This record gives sequence, structure tokens and C-alpha cells, in this order.
Amino acid sequence: MTFESDDARRDYFLVRLKELLPELRRRHDFPIGGDEDILRLSDPPYYTACPNPFLAEFVEHYGKPYDPDEPYHREPFAVDVSVGKTDPLYKAHGYHTKVPHRAIVPSILHYTEPGDIVLDGFCGSGMTGVAAQWCGTAPPEYRMELDQQWVKEGRDPPKWGTRRAILGDLSPAATFIAANYNIPFDVDAFAEAAQKLLDEVEDEIGWMYETLHTDGKTKGRINYTVWSQMFNCPECIGDVVFVEVAIEPNTGKTRDSFPCPHCSKILTKKDLDRLFENTPDAASGSFSKRIWLKPVLINYTIENIRHTKVPDDVDISTINRISALALPPEVPTNSFPVEAMAHGSRLEPKGITHIHHIFFDRALHSLAAMWRCALEHRDRRLQNALIFLVEQAVTTMSLLNRYRANQGSQSNQVLSGVYYIPSQIAEISPWYRFNRKIDAIPNSFKSLPARRNNATVSTSDCADSTIPPNFVDYVFVDPPFGENIFYADLNLLVESWHRVRTRTEPEAIIDVFKDKSFPDYKHLMQRCFEEYYRVLKPGRWMTVVFHNSRNSVWAAIQEAMFAAKFVVADVRVLDKVQKSYRQITSNAVKRDLVISAYKPNGGLEERFGLVAGTEDGVWEFVRTHLRQLPIFVFKTEAIEPVAERQDYLLFDRMVAFHVLRGVTVPLSSAEFQEGLSRRFAQRDRMYFLADQVVRYDQQRADVRQVRQLDLFVKDEETAIQWLRQQLDKKPQSFQDIHPSYIRELGGWAKHEKTLELSTLLKENFLYYSGEGKVPNQIHGYLSTNYKDLRKLPKDAPTLRAKAKGRWYVPDPRKAGDLEKHRDRTLLREFGKYQASDLRRLKVFRLEAVRAGFRRAWQDSDYATIVTVAQKIPEGILQEDPKLLMWYDQATVRQSAGR
Repeated sequence: MTFESDDARRDYFLVRLKELLPELRRRHDFPIGGDEDILRLSDPPYYTACPNPFLAEFVEHYGKPYDPDEPYHREPFAVDVSVGKTDPLYKAHGYHTKVPHRAIVPSILHYTEPGDIVLDGFCGSGMTGVAAQWCGTAPPEYRMELDQQWVKEGRDPPKWGTRRAILGDLSPAATFIAANYNIPFDVDAFAEAAQKLLDEVEDEIGWMYETLHTDGKTKGRINYTVWSQMFNCPECIGDVVFVEVAIEPNTGKTRDSFPCPHCSKILTKKDLDRLFENTPDAASGSFSKRIWLKPVLINYTIENIRHTKVPDDVDISTINRISALALPPEVPTNSFPVEAMAHGSRLEPKGITHIHHIFFDRALHSLAAMWRCALEHRDRRLQNALIFLVEQAVTTMSLLNRYRANQGSQSNQVLSGVYYIPSQIAEISPWYRFNRKIDAIPNSFKSLPARRNNATVSTSDCADSTIPPNFVDYVFVDPPFGENIFYADLNLLVESWHRVRTRTEPEAIIDVFKDKSFPDYKHLMQRCFEEYYRVLKPGRWMTVVFHNSRNSVWAAIQEAMFAAKFVVADVRVLDKVQKSYRQITSNAVKRDLVISAYKPNGGLEERFGLVAGTEDGVWEFVRTHLRQLPIFVFKTEAIEPVAERQDYLLFDRMVAFHVLRGVTVPLSSAEFQEGLSRRFAQRDRMYFLADQVVRYDQQRADVRQVRQLDLFVKDEETAIQWLRQQLDKKPQSFQDIHPSYIRELGGWAKHEKTLELSTLLKENFLYYSGEGKVPNQIHGYLSTNYKDLRKLPKDAPTLRAKAKGRWYVPDPRKAGDLEKHRDRTLLREFGKYQASDLRRLKVFRLEAVRAGFRRAWQDSDYATIVTVAQKIPEGILQEDPKLLMWYDQATVRQSAGR
């Protein structure tokens, strides 16, 4: 479609959108807001502040239907990425969590071709869209650097060219930012309009930020005013101005203790009682009880020179004059849903129950004036670009903005991820916030000459899209993880100014205040992944960035992906260099994980369907899965092992593939390992297809070493893997390995029954008593490491004496009897748990529970799985992706009566 102007295009689609709003409002994810506010925010068909009804048209017009005959093959992008957050485009607008676009670009280049469609259903600030467009607009020096890096790593150079992006998020605040990042605007006209906006605001409310210099004559412009919370000394009941007594003047740091200015009693902050005052509420006309804040310092500028002073009577008079004014109509006065907010306890006790309570009166008038001036601009695209600028003052001009005397700038000193009202607040002026920003934004966006039809943005639930099936070429998502960040709560502040707010019911989050439990979160995430699976082309890839310190959330994400029938192929590290507040102050994961998963192609599903439940089905999956795995991963002149190519993980993936399709697993672990060793080439404890091993051997010859994967012993499973790692390269006696094993036990899980080394060895490994020929595993080690033992026959007395007493890893072809013995032991233990009258098992063998669940699944005994699972502490069940898979699938089948 063509139009004579952008305004004509926008008007046409606004009419269509308005006609569709009644139908769209029936959706469960339609945001809270009036029609006019939604239409004002929207820029259709490329952005709608509600579910985008033009999404299917966009995909069908620009996308390519799935063609099973079109050749496509990619291995996972198995590269640890380290990208900082200093890029000007990245910093053009903040958000609670953001993956830098430069960290996403390599993945998009790897998995897609120019013109392909990339989907991000948890788009946040829209960095995936920026990355997709940057693939065609990146500067030459960046392209050259990446080209050279890929060639060095043995890759073909990337195919540069813009990809198209579909971006979605439940939050209108998020999609508004994403749309302004991805829909182009005239940056020069924006700079002129932004400066004009500040000039108009100065004409209207500039007097609010005037202060007299200490000479009593010269007027200066206020940069910021420092306000202090007022407290009460518990000893003498005297008023305590926190900033004056608790802040160290030279460093700006809060003192651990300080004397009361009245009675000299040594106090800490915990000793103080918070003071309140009755404040007139301009919205309701009544008085409300709020924390008492007192202005204690003014920073101002005269002729480009900064000065500070204590507020005088004229300053106090100005503040009182502003407080007496009526609230402008642009100011939102809706209430905080404090009882349904995780951070409600930080607000209500301080008297902050409504949105306008979290601002000083002067800030409310400033924000209202800027908002109004932005909306009065005649160009609709520049209206939103100006609001994109102005809304960045909402949090930093609120009571959330901390005064930090040891910082050069007092702008944007808000503690991220929480509603935290500090004891010392910096109330900044619009010019202090924006004088540099109105130059920085145009300069940043000049590096992204976006085209209007390269991205489309929808404010909707990613689990309920109108995208046709099998049309998306690649999915990149950074979803919400558990209760890390309460996005809807935090976005409420700016969304209230937009007057379009998030519908929280579909939000994938753990939040007890909204009655959203861990199972609710897992179910919501599974729905999202199922939708990604539906729209993604078979054989194509999804990248998930994971960040959470809780193992249970990691298990839930894995189970949600498995249940949606994705197959995980690789896990890498994404280091965003700078740490967040939560990373610094808690035990949170310091780096993000990047999970690569694929949707099996139709050929595999069809082939597997013909042989499901048979040994042929197992090897059909394994062959296809091996082809999807990286062959080698470079790490500074070394190759890092690909964990997914090791036998135990290949077995786990095979089992999950069968279980999630309701198919019996036909092979035991020992039978599977024996089949692996017969069918596939093994190198460095990894398995390869025939053509892959040739490439691996070529690369292996060019590097100094293969790094060993780090293993941390925390339970029976990891202890076995650790022992395999130790004994595989060096068969050892009990006495040799025991000291090392004891050192590894420090992290053994409390719920996991601690096993003696002798038990683990007897159940999983073989022992050479000195009788008969020396086993190949021991002979290979001894003849390699002892010159005098080389070329000796395997029954030579000297060789047998040296080999006697050593434990070794059994040959997969001879491990069947050992596994049967171990399974009998584990199933006997499981039987005890099944018969136990205990409501909760406190200490148990997790491997026994897994063995019992496997056997019950094979027997279609879903009731046993559900019954025993209910005896497992909930936290343990949630943190183990294997148990979670068996339990969830058994629950589904039991409910269905299967």
C-alpha cells in the first residue's frame, strides 16, 4: 500500500484500528486504558498500544512460508559473548533489563538471512529489533571486526543485511520504548523540537526553578534541591534532619552511627523514628499523612558556574506557592494497588498511596508542562519521539531519585528494580535532566537509519499471537524470570502518565501478592514457548537469555521449553560487563546464560513417528540431534568440550524427546551408551557423526589442548560424573581417589543422601582384583605413562601387580549387568519411599526417585509418580528438571485418564 504522506498512512490505519478496538477489547491481554489514549500512543500498522491487528498481514506480506525443500542448517551459535552497556544507542532510553543490541547482532547474523523475520515476544525496550535492523546498518569498522573474528574461528563471514523484527510485550511502557527505537523519525527535527519544548517549559514554569544568589540580588537557575527525611530521636524526641547528621560531608557516604544534635546520644538509622506531616492533597482537596521531607540544600547555576546554598525564606516561599496551585490535568492521580504489589510495603507506610504522591509538587508541574508541550507538536511521529524523551524524567524527577553526594551527577540515581524512597532525595530540574539528552538522542539514532517497515510492535501476550504457523525464521527472547523483577508494578509509574496500563493477569511472573505461584509461572512460560514453537519454522532456532539465581526457575524454564517440544542444544555465557544492583548486593547469578534450542524439523517428527518406541526411533533422534550441536567451541587457543555431546546429556535429551511425545523409552542408559559407542565416533568423551569427526580432528590438530568441563559435586549424579572424569583418564585405587572425593563433598545438597565412595564405585564402576588379564582401560593408561610397562602382554605379572586394586570406567558394551544391579538397588530404595508414611521425605537418594519415576512411566503407572512426587519437598521438585518433567507429564496423563 502507498500513501501520499506518513500522516495519510497513519490516519488510514488509525481509522481501521478504531473500528477494531471493540473486538480487541475482548482479549485477555488488552491493556487498561481508554480508546483515545490507545489511539494517541499508537502508530499503526507498525505499532499499536494494544494487540496489533495488522500483525498477520505484516508477516504474510514480508515473510516466506516454510518450504521443507529449502536447505537450512545451523549449529548453535556456541560463542560466549561479552558486550558492555556503553553504546550511545543502548543508552538512549533506559529499561529495567536490557540485552545490548550488539550482543544480539551476531546471533541474528548466524541464524538468519537478510530479510528473514525475527521474533521477540518479551521485547522490553526493543533491542532485538534494533539488532535486526543493525545487521544492515552497522558501521564498516564493526562489520570488519566481526568478519575477521568469524574467519579466525573457522566460520564463514556473516551475510550482512537488515532482518525484519516482530516485537511484543504486555507492557505499554515497554512497547512504546521499543516502537520509538525501531520506527524512524527525523532526528534533526527532533533536536529542534526538543529544544523548543524546553524553551516553552521555561517560559511557563521557569520561575519555579529560580533562586537568589548569596549576594541577595543575582538570580540563578536551580539544578537540583536536596530534600532530607525528618526523624525523631528516641531519647530526647528532638527532630533529626537525616542529611545534616548522618551524611559524611567529604565522602557523601552514610555514617554507621552519629550523635543526636540535641542530646548527643549516639544513634544509628534503625534507632530513629520516622516523622510525618499532614500534606494538602491537590487531587482530593483533603489532607494526607506522608513522610516529612525538608529542603536542605540547593545546587544552582549562574553564568555556567555552579553554586550551593541552604534554602532561604524566598525559596521556601516559592515552594509553598507551588504547593497551593491546582494540579494540571496531565498529572495522573490513580492509586497504587499497594495490596497487590510486591513493593507496596515500601510505599503505603510512607503515606504514598497514589501516583501523584511520589512526586514533589514542582516536579508534577514540570512533567505536566513537558508532557503537554510534547503532545501539542503538530507532527504525530515527533509527538511520540518527544514523549519518548520526556518520560525518561518520570522516575528520576520522583521521590525515588537518591541524592548521592559522591556522584558527579544527581540525575537518574534511582535504585533499579524496586520502589525505594531514600532518606535523602535529589529533586532535579528539567534542564538538569535534559540539556545533554536532547543532543545525545539524535546523535545516537543517526547510527540506526531505520526503515518504517522493518519492524512491527504489538502490546500483547506473546502466548496469544495472530502470527501464522511456521512463518518465523528465528526467535530471540529475554523473558521475565520468576520474581527477579516485577515489571508491571515498576512500569505503572510511567504508564499512568500515558494513561494506558499493563493488564497483569497474563504476566509470566512469580508474585505472591498477585496470587501467582511457581506452577503458575511455569504454566505461563510453557504457553509462551508453545506459541514460539507454533510460529517458528521447523528446523529453526530459538535463543533464550536466562538470568536468575534460583535453580527452581532454571528448571522451570527448561521444563517449559521441553514441554513445548523444543530441544536444547547448547548453553553459553552472555556477560553484559556492568553489574546491576541486585548482582552486586546478592548472590544472584553474575552472568546471563544463553540457551540455544531448536524446533525439530518435520522430517524428524515424521520419521520418528514411524518408529516411535523402538530402538530405531532412538537413533533417528540422536543422529538428528548430533547434527544440530556445535562441533567445537574455541576458547583462547583451546577447544572447550561441548557438554551436549557427552553420553549422559544425549541420554537425557533422548528421554525427554520420548516422554514429551508420550512414547515409551525403549533403551536403558547402559544400552544407550553401548549403542552410542557402536554407531558414532568418540573423541574427548564426546560423540560425533562421521563427517563431523573429520572436522573435529582437523581443528583438534591445530590447538594445544581440550579444556575439561568444570564439575561441582552436589549430589549422587554429579558425584558419578566427577568420578567418571577422574577414572576415565586415570584408573585409580580407592586410597588414591578418596582424598580428592572428600574435598569435593563440601557442596553436597542437604536433602541428598550422602553416599560413601565405596558405594558409588561398586554401583557404577569396575574393579580389577589382579586376577586374569588387565582390562583395556587400565592397560592403556599404564602403558602410556610407564615406559617399563609398554609392550607387555596383558597378563604379565608386573603389569597385573601395577594394575591391581584400581577402579575403572566400564566399556559401554559391558556395562549392562552393572546397570541392572544398580537399578535393582535404586528401585528397592524407591519402594521404601513409596511405602513410607512420611508426609515429606527429608533426606533421600534423588537417583532412586528418578529410577522409580522412569520405571513407573514405562509401566504407565502415573499415580505412583504423582504420589511420590507429593512427598518430595516442593523446592526440590521444582529445582530438578528431570523430576519436574516426569511429574508434569504424569499429572497431565492421569488427569486425561490415560
